[in-house]
Amino acid sequence: MKVLHVNAGLEEGGGLFHIVHLLTAAKEKNQDFTLLTFANGPVAKAARKTGIKVDVLDISSRYSLDLSKKLAQYINEHDFDIVHTHGPRANLVMSKVHKKVNAKWAITIHSDPLEDFANRGIKGKIFEKLNTASLKKADHLLTVNRYVQSVLTDKLGIAKDKTSVICNGIFFDQDVLPKVEHTDFNLVSVARMEPVKNQTLLLRAVANLKSADVKLHFVGDGSEKGNLEELTAKLGLQDQVIFHGFLDQKEIKALYAEMDLAVLSSISEGFPLVLLEAANSSVPLLSTSVGDIDVIIPDEAHGFIAKVGDEADFTAKLKKAYELPRAELAQMGATQKDYMLHKFSIFNQLTDILNIYQKMLQK
Repeated sequence: MKVLHVNAGLEEGGGLFHIVHLLTAAKEKNQDFTLLTFANGPVAKAARKTGIKVDVLDISSRYSLDLSKKLAQYINEHDFDIVHTHGPRANLVMSKVHKKVNAKWAITIHSDPLEDFANRGIKGKIFEKLNTASLKKADHLLTVNRYVQSVLTDKLGIAKDKTSVICNGIFFDQDVLPKVEHTDFNLVSVARMEPVKNQTLLLRAVANLKSADVKLHFVGDGSEKGNLEELTAKLGLQDQVIFHGFLDQKEIKALYAEMDLAVLSSISEGFPLVLLEAANSSVPLLSTSVGDIDVIIPDEAHGFIAKVGDEADFTAKLKKAYELPRAELAQMGATQKDYMLHKFSIFNQLTDILNIYQKMLQK
């Protein structure tokens, strides 16, 4: 079975890691997977570092009129059985040629397609309609959580038997560093600085604790960085908040060795890989109730869940974690890692996806 994964190539963060982790696992299991990107960007570069087969379409610009033609030609020349697209742009281009190729077509939908282009005016509405129209043409849709599946079936009218929920996975125990002794209570937020991540909630919760030994580490960049820096100063938290900017995976894992709690304050998520990665380093979790979080944190022995956008509830859960004896908090991190190790391995995800491919081909 020959499988082609297609992405525009400019993804960063969760989308990039999802694609690279999955194709790396496929390579280890000797599956015939290839990655094709439209640009020689972050995705292609990250994939090459792990030895994944990567091709880049030679196009003059992102709006090249011959992109669809080149994609169809590439698929048919290489005789792929399955084409698996990731991201609205890859979905749209494939939708134009899916009837001109012999391969079956699958899409992974990483987030709510009715929210992906929110607050972008008329252009956003156009992109939303084009993307949702593309989704309806695919042979099968894979979603990262139950909520996104319900959007497809209940709001877009897509038959449920054309959809599957496949939880994300990661490689566990790779390059995990031993814990580093420290005196402060360290929180880490690894996320893009965009409105949907709602990091202002974190800042206000830290301010509400009124505890000088609580340190909040932001990893990431984005359009909200300036606003977050201004709010940090306004709340008098300059000595408690550290803006690290973008860090690579090696640097993030080194930071995790000093962390007491990984925090996620998002309004909306697909399936937050950052929580799996924090748990891999045995860092306990506090998250808002997004993206099938009850599957990731099944009960209070495995972490803390706060209501979305609820400052009082988030503060209360943060205070509860802060007041736990460090030994109990460390045990929570160990419990969570053991649970995730068995449930969210990247190889479990690969097996589930391969089963979907087989069913598609049988049809």
